[in-house]
Amino acid sequence: MAVDDKAEVMEYFNNEGFNRWSRIYSEDGEVNKVQLDIRTGHGQTVDKVLRWVDADGSAKDGATFCDAGCGVGSLALPLADRGAQVTASDISDAMVSEATSRAAAAGLSERVSFSTSDLENLSGSFDTVSCIDVMIHYPSDKMVGMVGHLAGLAEKRLIISFAPNTWYYRALKSFGELFPGPSKTTRAYLHTEEAVLDALRVAGFKPERTEMTGTNFYFSRLIEAVRE
Repeated sequence: MAVDDKAEVMEYFNNEGFNRWSRIYSEDGEVNKVQLDIRTGHGQTVDKVLRWVDADGSAKDGATFCDAGCGVGSLALPLADRGAQVTASDISDAMVSEATSRAAAAGLSERVSFSTSDLENLSGSFDTVSCIDVMIHYPSDKMVGMVGHLAGLAEKRLIISFAPNTWYYRALKSFGELFPGPSKTTRAYLHTEEAVLDALRVAGFKPERTEMTGTNFYFSRLIEAVRE
């Protein structure tokens, strides 16, 4: 039977996945050592994106951002707080509800909106499109189309991150799969940097800046690409 990754991801992040990841993405959420490590790594990736945005002043100038696969708003909310107009979405109703509550609590509801959607159904035109730590849910045969679709929404810049497919991370992933625990997560797909860069070039974008974040249990290659 063929694997329906989208349905699996939606089911997971509306149930056990929401409980787990909303804690990880909350500074005061109770987590174990592995989850704390992942929180730290994800936070470092978000901070790197924000440093890029701060350096060019785009958020401060009120640029439009689309944050695809926004989770509980870890990137969307600080972008809005900096002055950007943010349209954010996630496949999980539970994530969107939590992000909306956090925006209201922070007084940012006028600068950021959240909706439930998968990546394929996103539409519109934005100065920057970001998609952080989402490609891990997309197999290689669907990654190119996903990058192309997101690029079609971006007027100027696309910022994406992915788990790199190297021998070390393949080994780490395989080791982790030996001990899935009682609430096994969704499938994790790794991508080669060459394949992602090729997808960006086909979509008319060239890499501008890159960063790598690696902790004990979190690894993510971050790429900023601009329209050629």
